Amino acid sequence: MRIFVTGASGFLGSYLVAELLDHGHEVGVLLRAGSASWRLADVIGRLKVFEGSFDDLAALKDPLRSFAPDAVAHLAWRGVGNAEHNSSGQARNVVDTLDLVDLAAEAGATIFVGAGSQAEYGPYDRAIREDDAARPATLYGIAKLAAGLMAERLCGAQGMRFAWLRIFSAYGPKDADHWLIPSMIRTLRSGAPMALTRCEQHWGFLHARDAATAFRLVLTDPSAQGVYNLGSPDAPPLRETVTRLRDLVDPDAILGFGEVAYRPNQVMVLAADVSRLAALGWRPEVGLDEGLRETLAWYDAANRADQNR
Repeated sequence: MRIFVTGASGFLGSYLVAELLDHGHEVGVLLRAGSASWRLADVIGRLKVFEGSFDDLAALKDPLRSFAPDAVAHLAWRGVGNAEHNSSGQARNVVDTLDLVDLAAEAGATIFVGAGSQAEYGPYDRAIREDDAARPATLYGIAKLAAGLMAERLCGAQGMRFAWLRIFSAYGPKDADHWLIPSMIRTLRSGAPMALTRCEQHWGFLHARDAATAFRLVLTDPSAQGVYNLGSPDAPPLRETVTRLRDLVDPDAILGFGEVAYRPNQVMVLAADVSRLAALGWRPEVGLDEGLRETLAWYDAANRADQNR
């Protein structure tokens, strides 16, 4: 298949691109001129790169038609950090998504798969199913929900197969430094204590490779359509996970439980019912201990490389 991917230089996008290439697909990616694409360094020579941005999607009309994608995987999103989750700019993402559906249809694509979020559901105190009511607590969650619902309707009108993967919590090498696991590694490696909430949450972490596999299966399985939860089926207490990571980094390092207050509308259970994905033959392959060790090793290697420059 020929697959066009947005958000390819991001964390999950880079894993998806590698997964698709490894399985023999032809991959085109949207990259802004001068954007940081270091996550794609190992595969950039195997990609069809389209320079552009969502600020001028019309300029991609002819190049994308020439590429003639069978499918579009939409992972790009403005304002993914927690500080931007209640920004009015989230609304721009809805327009971006719908414009991309139109562009994909004009280019001849028959499949559209987008990256949603668990934030569409809002807080639940148990594992969430796809048929649970969506009651998002942030503008980010509202925008993701609106984008998915409207894209599904538009894809239906265009005769395109549509799927929307609601991502829970992913981790692994190359993640952004401000998220919990990389932040812990950096802080504890420096010898500083790590300030944390009381970590009473039950939180499932899914390795990015497993997330990429799920996207590939949904892109290539003709029966895959609608909403899918994408997360770890296991959600241990967060205190256990951060303690396991601390022990890998430095068993004597200090974890400051309770030093950070919970956010308003703090999600206390982040657990996904992944039965729909399992029915497609998907299951996570990377265990948490293996994934934490791999992630730690990658960050240590990256830190050594930075010091040697």
